[in-house]
Amino acid sequence: MKIVVLDGYTLNPGDLDWQPLAALGEFHCFDRTSPDELLDRAQGAQVLLTNKTLLDADALRELPDLEYIGVLATGTNVVDLNAASELGIKVTNVPGYGPDAVAQMVFAHILHHTQRLSAHHNSVVAGVWSQAPDFCFTLAPLQSLKGKILGLVGFGDIGRQVANIAKAFQMRVLVNTPSIKHDLPEGVSWCEREALFACADIISLHCPLTSDTEKLINRERLSAMKPNAILINTARGGLVDEQALADALAQGKIAAAGVDVLSSEPPQADNPLLSAPHISISPHNSWATREARQQLLTIAVDNFKGYLAGQPVNLVN
Repeated sequence: MKIVVLDGYTLNPGDLDWQPLAALGEFHCFDRTSPDELLDRAQGAQVLLTNKTLLDADALRELPDLEYIGVLATGTNVVDLNAASELGIKVTNVPGYGPDAVAQMVFAHILHHTQRLSAHHNSVVAGVWSQAPDFCFTLAPLQSLKGKILGLVGFGDIGRQVANIAKAFQMRVLVNTPSIKHDLPEGVSWCEREALFACADIISLHCPLTSDTEKLINRERLSAMKPNAILINTARGGLVDEQALADALAQGKIAAAGVDVLSSEPPQADNPLLSAPHISISPHNSWATREARQQLLTIAVDNFKGYLAGQPVNLVN
C-alpha cells in the first residue's frame, strides 16, 4: 500500500524513527503540504496520515484509491468525517498520548505567573541583584499554591493529570463537566460552572471546542472571576474571546493568563493577546515533548496495523 505522511515535521523533526510505519508499505513523508500540493502528493495513496493538513469533502472525492486516514492528533476537525464515511474511508485518531506533557505545561504557565521566574532572571542578568542592598529581592509578591482553588473546566485524561499535580501542591480542586460527576478522585469536587468561575484562584480549560463552548471565556465570565485569578488555556484557542481577555488583562479584571493555543495558528499579527499585559504564550507545543511524540507515533502505527489486521482501533467515523 502507498502510505503518505502529509505533514510529518511537527511530530518528527528528525529525532524519531519512521521505520515502523515505513515497513508497512511504500512510504512517502513530507514535512508540510500546502493545499496546492495536496492532490498531487496524495494521488494513488491508499493511506494518508495528517496532522493539520485539511482533507475536506472535495479533496476526498478526488482520491479514489484512499482507504484509510490516520490523524496524527486527537482532534479530527481536519477531516470531513461525513464525507469519509460516505466514501468508505476509515479514519482513526490518537487519543491519550500525552496528558502528562500537557499537564506539565499547565503548571509551567501557572508557576511562570506565581513565581515570576523569568522577570527575576532578567533583572538578575541586568545587574539588579549585584546592586541590591540585601541578599534577596522580589519584584512583585510571590504566591504559594498550597490552599489555592484550582478550577478545571473538563475532566478527561489531561484534566485528571492536572488534578493529580495540583493535589501534590496541596491545592483544592474543583471540576465542572456538562453533567454532575460523583466518581471523582479523593480531593476533587464537582462544582456548578458559574460558582467555579467565581471562587477559583486559577481556572484551567480542558474541554473540547464545540458550538456550546466556543468563546466560553467571554467578558461576562471574565468579570465574574476574582481580580487576582489566573486563566490557563491549553485546550483550544476558540474557547476564549481573545479581545475580551486582552481587555480584562489590561484593565486588571484578572491578574494573568497563560495560553498554549490561539484562535488561529500561526497567529495573525494583530491578535490582541500578542500585545496584552500579564500573559504567557507558548506556541501550541504542550503536546510536543519527545516522549509524548514517540507515544503518538507508536499509537498511530498500531492504529494502522489494527486496520490491516481487520481489527481497527480508535476509529472516529
